Amino acid sequence: MGRERALVLAVATDDPVMSILGPIGMAACVGTALIVDLGDRLGRGSARSLADLAAEGPRRSETRPERKGVAVLASGGLGVAECHDLVMRLASGWPAVVVRLDGDAWPGPVVPLSPLLPGVLAPTDTRPSVWQRVRGGSEPPGPGPVLPPLGSGTVRRALSRSAPLPGRWLRAWKPVWGLPWE
Repeated sequence: MGRERALVLAVATDDPVMSILGPIGMAACVGTALIVDLGDRLGRGSARSLADLAAEGPRRSETRPERKGVAVLASGGLGVAECHDLVMRLASGWPAVVVRLDGDAWPGPVVPLSPLLPGVLAPTDTRPSVWQRVRGGSEPPGPGPVLPPLGSGTVRRALSRSAPLPGRWLRAWKPVWGLPWE
C-alpha cells in the first residue's frame, strides 16, 4: 500500500457480525494497522481511549506502531465530530487506519460492507460495496470485492486476535485499499 492512497478508511455495515469482523479483516490484510472503534464494540485494545488522547494528547508511542499487527483504540465515547482531526493526526504515523463506524457518517472514504444473505434478506443496493458471501446466499447486486464465506475457525481467530487469520479471506480484503471509495 503506497502513501499516495488514502490511509484512513471507515467501514460501515448494518450487520452486527460483520461490524466486528469487517474492520478486523480490513486492518489485518495490510499487516500493521490501527482500528479506531467508534462504537466501542471490539473491546479495549489499549489502556487509553481516543477520548483520553483528545484530553491529554497522544503519547509518542501512540502515534505510530511499536510492533507489527493490528492495534485497537476504543473511542471512549467520542463521536465523529470530536475525533476526526485526532484520527487524521494518528494516521500520519500508522501505515493504515480503519475507522469502525457505529451509525455516524464519516467525512472521508467509507467502505460499505454487505453480507450476501438469501431470499428476502438479499441486498438490493447496487452501489459499490465489499460483499461477504454466506452459504446459500445471493449474488452481489453491485460492483466490489467479494469475500469468500467465513468458517467458524476464521471467526474464532478474528475475535481472539491471537492467531493469524487464514490467507484466502484476508487476501480478499487487499483490493479494498486501492479502490476509490466515497
